[in-house]
Amino acid sequence: MFDFENPALAVFKWIGLAFAAGLVGYFGRYLAMLIIERIHRRRAEPPGPVEATRQTVATRVDEAATKLKLQKKRLKLEKKRAKKAGEGK
Repeated sequence: MFDFENPALAVFKWIGLAFAAGLVGYFGRYLAMLIIERIHRRRAEPPGPVEATRQTVATRVDEAATKLKLQKKRLKLEKKRAKKAGEGK
């Protein structure tokens, strides 16, 4: 009807918009913090039975590989000692 706005209404409109933006920003940040906290909590939980089994198998494989390497080193040293003992005669 009229082309001009009431200045008081314009002020209240901007105050309302600023308040609404503040609420959206606050609750958006709050929601983001909840999501991040949930993710951190999931990562901190001990692994489930399937994951624990995988870790156990991986640990056993590593131990077996380490034992094999040590056994190879020991055999190599024994061969060296036998060779040196044979040379000394």
